[in-house]
Amino acid sequence: MKRKRTAELYAYICDTYGKAIISGQQESTWMGSDQYEFEYLYERSGKYPAIRGLDYMEDDFDGVNRRAAAWHKRGGIVTICWHCGSDFCGGWGECGQTEISDWDKALTEGTAEYEALVSGMDKAAEALKKLQAQDIPVLWRPFHEFDGAWFWWGGGGPENFKKLWILMYDRYTNLHKLDNLIWVLGYSGEGKGYEKWYLGDDYVDVIGADSYTDGANENLYELVKNIEKKEMPICFHECGRIPTVEQLHAKNAGWVWFMAWHTEYLTDTNDDADLKQIYNNDYVITLDKLPAFIEKSGD
Repeated sequence: MKRKRTAELYAYICDTYGKAIISGQQESTWMGSDQYEFEYLYERSGKYPAIRGLDYMEDDFDGVNRRAAAWHKRGGIVTICWHCGSDFCGGWGECGQTEISDWDKALTEGTAEYEALVSGMDKAAEALKKLQAQDIPVLWRPFHEFDGAWFWWGGGGPENFKKLWILMYDRYTNLHKLDNLIWVLGYSGEGKGYEKWYLGDDYVDVIGADSYTDGANENLYELVKNIEKKEMPICFHECGRIPTVEQLHAKNAGWVWFMAWHTEYLTDTNDDADLKQIYNNDYVITLDKLPAFIEKSGD
């Protein structure tokens, strides 16, 4: 059971699916300002994205929560991922440089390996509780691109990944009582063997894929659409060049949101004219178009 504001946001996303696309942008924090991408977009389009993407990497729990709360206060939607090593420390580099040596022990309650795994996992739960206390919904996107198996959480294969996801879902939902999370399952753009990685509709609220290939990526959209059974919203959870509305319509790619990746993935692959056109298209939901149930108190 999700808390009221979170349930309202999820209902809004479900209702938007097939009717419009919600704009999103991943942040960086090392370009002189943590508003780098957002001001870049505003300067070119006069608009801000509706969704701000954040990352708990390098244990930046306080910083992410502070920026998430500020975005929520402006009326925006928050999504959080977590690049970390297999001990739930570090950042992007550790995702592919560390591994779980014994998945059976790590996923067996009572072992030292299990206790270490859940202890690390619980760090984000404690951070998410602080957002819950402020009644901030989170599009929670853990263990993304799992099927590519280049990150440790996919390195143990589909069955171990599914056990890992369900362990986190059960622990966060039932032990930590987190009811402000909308669970986002994010495939990679590989497009192979998606079915064997799917853990069932009961553990997912939004399903999606990412790709850094130009265009609507309608093939990925159709692959993901054919996996789940309850017709949940399908998101384009990472991209480089943002597809135009014309591309989306021409290919019948009904992604419910897009989220461009940070720094050069935004600035070097998207033309200024395209950004202006996309962000000012009636089909694209920007920050100023979000409904009033999302808290707004000015910039």
